[in-house]
Order: sequence, then structure tokens, then C-alpha cells
Amino acid sequence: MLAVAQDDHTASWVVLTTYRVVVLAESGEVQVDRPWHDVDTGAWDPESMTLSLSWVGSVRGLQWTVRERTGPGRLPEVFWERVSASVVLVRQVDLGARRSATVSIRKVLSTRELVDQVQLGRGSRADDAALVREVEVARRELRDQAGLAPVDPPSGDS
Repeated sequence: MLAVAQDDHTASWVVLTTYRVVVLAESGEVQVDRPWHDVDTGAWDPESMTLSLSWVGSVRGLQWTVRERTGPGRLPEVFWERVSASVVLVRQVDLGARRSATVSIRKVLSTRELVDQVQLGRGSRADDAALVREVEVARRELRDQAGLAPVDPPSGDS
């Protein structure tokens, strides 16, 4: 365990470990147990003492306010360090408004395995053929840079 704090609103415990983000209900029941490479973005608001995060592939995020019960301790620093440790390479694909994506190579910290991820931008569509083509180009290039095996081209490519 690298950092722990208790949420003011739910009394849940936010536990940041070397390999995972874990949230425990006050009763001890596991509410969240996910690896760091599943974290898409996060933010620390020092005024409200609130940590927010979103997950790769999800529009729903989580947030915890840690002012009253325990204070933040090392929560912000550990969060930043662990997410950063999981990011190897990132490329933005931007074809204009509502036509963007982020392609990344992330490290599974517990095994050191590298995985690629694609996160569509807000309002972007998975059936946008031009965006899909550009994402696949970026994905192939990043996988090559990271020394990962090539991926099959999308159907319809020659």
C-alpha cells in the first residue's frame, strides 16, 4: 500500500498500491479493484481536496473528497506517479471536432507486459472510417516503436 485515504461522503477507503487502485466500502467490501493501466485520466483539486479519475473505455468516472476524515496524505502524488509509470507512448489522432482519439502503449505494472489502448475522443464515432484508418496507422506505428508484434490490418485493407 502506497497511499490510503477515506472519502468524506461515502466513508469508502481509497487504497493505492504498487499495481492497483482499490476502493473498499467502510464495511471492507471491495468496490473497485483495477490495474493502473485502466486509468485514462485523473485530476487533483487542491482546493476541494478531491481526486477524480476516469477509466479507459468508460464515460463514467469516480471521485473522492478526502478533506475531513483523513486528509489526502500522499494520494495525489502516488496517483500521478503510478499512472505515469504505466504510460509508455501516446499519440493523439485529431481529424477535427468530434473526430479524435488517443492511442497509447501502456505497461501492466504487475507483469511489465505492454498493451495498446485506443480511447475515442468525446463525440467521436467508432464507425468513422477515416478516424478508424488513422487510429490503426497510429496503433501500428506505436506498437512498432515499443517492439510489439504487428497487428492485422482492419478488414477491407489491401
